[in-house]
Amino acid sequence: MPDKISFKPLDNLSHDIPAALVVFLVALPLCLGIALASGAPLFSGLIAGVVGGIVAGTLSGSSLSVSGPAAGLATIVFAAIQELQSFPLFLLAVVMAGVIQVILGLVRAGTIGHFFPVAVIKGMLAAIGLILILKQIPHALGYDADYEGDESFFQPDNENTFTEIIRSFDYLTPGAIVVSAVSLIILVSWTSRFVKQFSWTSYVPGPLVVVVVGIVLNLLFVKFIPSLAIQSTHLVDLGGFSGVESMTSVIQLPDFSGLTDPRIYRIAITIAIVASLESLLSVEATDKLDVYHRITPLNRELRAQGACNIISGLLGGLPVTAVIVRSSANIIAGARTKTSAILHGIFLAVVVLVAPGLLQQIPLASLAGVLLVVGYKLNTPDLYRQTFRKGWDQFLPFAVTIAAILFTDLLVGISIGLLVSLFFVLKSNFQTAVLVVNDGAQYLVKFTKDVSFLHKAQLRRVLEQIPTGAKVVIDGAKSQFVDADIVETIEDFIQGAPSKSIEVELRKTSGASTALFRKDPTDQESN
Repeated sequence: MPDKISFKPLDNLSHDIPAALVVFLVALPLCLGIALASGAPLFSGLIAGVVGGIVAGTLSGSSLSVSGPAAGLATIVFAAIQELQSFPLFLLAVVMAGVIQVILGLVRAGTIGHFFPVAVIKGMLAAIGLILILKQIPHALGYDADYEGDESFFQPDNENTFTEIIRSFDYLTPGAIVVSAVSLIILVSWTSRFVKQFSWTSYVPGPLVVVVVGIVLNLLFVKFIPSLAIQSTHLVDLGGFSGVESMTSVIQLPDFSGLTDPRIYRIAITIAIVASLESLLSVEATDKLDVYHRITPLNRELRAQGACNIISGLLGGLPVTAVIVRSSANIIAGARTKTSAILHGIFLAVVVLVAPGLLQQIPLASLAGVLLVVGYKLNTPDLYRQTFRKGWDQFLPFAVTIAAILFTDLLVGISIGLLVSLFFVLKSNFQTAVLVVNDGAQYLVKFTKDVSFLHKAQLRRVLEQIPTGAKVVIDGAKSQFVDADIVETIEDFIQGAPSKSIEVELRKTSGASTALFRKDPTDQESN
């Protein structure tokens, strides 16, 4: 158990500032990559990242979740922009999606997040870790055909996760391989006992060192070893943005003339539903990773995400959701409060505006090293061992969720995992809801919990197997709920019992909630 600490923002700056720097470094290429995949201006991804950090960080009740543009929405955004043939019209749909999310939060729709099983959430975290590792291998080798932040198995470059890795070996970039290898060595050694003996290392995050070293190495390559020099295609690309002076040429605003266009509302509803589901999944997963076990108020989260999308759309940004990759990086980097998420948004805004040239010197191989380590920490062998020890009813939904997300995408994979988990829930209920005990021709059929229409088939099988001439006691007095279908099944059995010479007794109590098993208060029993 972690020590008790103060969660006041100013008391945790020594933890939150380094974590914010790490999340900033992770968020930068993801914001740009997701904008590229969405067919949107690259700067719109940065706007969404800034708004997600500052606005969601301020309004959300989550201590550690980080928001920004999400890969899960990239396909939807791309299709919407193509359909509308206008990015400003699409921005209006983003604003309307935010309004819908605020309404969903007000009507308490966030409670749906409480129905995601733990095994599925853990499977999602492990799957994201595995995807990070697999997707970053090509970037670590210097091959960047797929955009940063892609989580889908089938990629826009007509490859899939595995064929992309194979193909990347045909395009090896020696300089990138050196940078990524050095990055991994630094990150692994940063937590070693030797490095920790230097007190200053606790205030300087390893990923920041990795980025600085990556920039310096490439500058040295350019000057002294041209054969290892990393080309601009493997460096962070801000899409031509050169600072404050170019803002007016890259920012677009929503076109409110589209308020009468029904397509806007259909797209807005789609974005609101998908963004809300992804946000709820992400904050549930983030809460599972929080060593202090804080719980996020989900309805407040929907309202916060809605406010983010309203503001992001008004400023020319992509849709925003809570995102698990950045949230995981935040937690792994040691964040303690929401200050980290807010600061990462501030860092993103300030550095992009003030020092865009410096950012464009960062090798993607350095950032790949950071994400590879984050992926491993989400996907440790110990996670598999612990889940396996909890039994097949936990391990199978966990494993299926991982496989489904890996071979499809986040939301489809989660849906498949939920179905498998639901199967085990129903199986468990079927096994324990109706208890049958017999001693010769004496039978006791007892309901051990509430019984719904889902148990009707099981009850019918039990009653059909009772032999001719038996005596049966049916005890449902302790059940708080007995479905009408179950009552009808019992009544049908009672009516047909005389034809098989079966004697049926209903065990009744005065406190039974179901009329069939409730004792009439006027009845007198002799003791």
